[in-house]
Amino acid sequence: MSGDPQPRPERLFRGTGEHYPDGVALPEAPPWRRPAAGGGTARDRRPYLIGPEQVDVVNAALRLRRPLLVTGNPGTGKSSLAYAVADELGLGPVLVWPVNTRSTLTDALYRYDAIGRLRNEAPDPQTPDGQAGVGSYVRLGPLGTALATRHRGRPRLLLIDELDKSDVDLPNDLLHVLEEGEFTIPELARLPDSPEGVPVFTEGSRERVTVRSGSVRCADFPLVVITSNGERDFPAAFLRRCVRLELPEPDAGQLQDIVRAHFAASGADVLAEHWPKVEELIAAFVVRRELGGLATDQLLHAVHLLEQGVHPDTRHLREAVLRELRDGGGR
Repeated sequence: MSGDPQPRPERLFRGTGEHYPDGVALPEAPPWRRPAAGGGTARDRRPYLIGPEQVDVVNAALRLRRPLLVTGNPGTGKSSLAYAVADELGLGPVLVWPVNTRSTLTDALYRYDAIGRLRNEAPDPQTPDGQAGVGSYVRLGPLGTALATRHRGRPRLLLIDELDKSDVDLPNDLLHVLEEGEFTIPELARLPDSPEGVPVFTEGSRERVTVRSGSVRCADFPLVVITSNGERDFPAAFLRRCVRLELPEPDAGQLQDIVRAHFAASGADVLAEHWPKVEELIAAFVVRRELGGLATDQLLHAVHLLEQGVHPDTRHLREAVLRELRDGGGR
């Protein structure tokens, strides 16, 4: 970026052992890194902007109740899309299944704490055969909870994050559950049938749902968003059951809109006096992104530093904040 050198802002951490003054507040965090008012997560508050064509594809998946398979480069907002959809449609907290090479379908459906049950073998005296006791050691996973619960009469939203990192068989293992909307918990299916069923815990809460005859069946198919960085191909049988969305890199105009939207959460146009330099930063970002890959949130970090008087284009800060993802910077 061009322009006259800017005065260096006061360092918060000096590296000298000198204590920061008592009673002096630290600078505010970026708007998207502040806790949401009334609880929730900071991520829930982040604005999300995509083009009308991408919006049409999302709506097609919603209407068809088919999984939305979202691909694109790191930082294009694949995971954030799930939070935006859940927020706009009032679907409650997003259920998240982060996938890695060790993930199995059972992990997403339920967990049974057999060791914990062995340590507390005495059955519940109020329930025949100790069925309530068994349920106390079963917790539905994110996929199981998405099938078993609703939020204020609406389906839940499940984010299956980075499915391309999974074992090669996992996408096919998902097919039956996503198609049929049900699964069986063997540990409960072996119990004698009871009209009361077995109450089990759900993901991320102390709430329980009742499972009868060991089977979980959805009353409404959940909305499923699956992300992939394109590290490998998926089977054709899996792909034909998904609605596919490729998120493009935002251009300079869209990046300006994204920056304005994120900093609007401060309640004032904090960028007004810095906007010419922000435009320069965006232009340089677009050029460097083509050379080595940069994520949009890296631009937002750089703009926040600029707004606070810290020039992000000095060499050492550029390496820390705006390092290209394909140049050893990692994800």
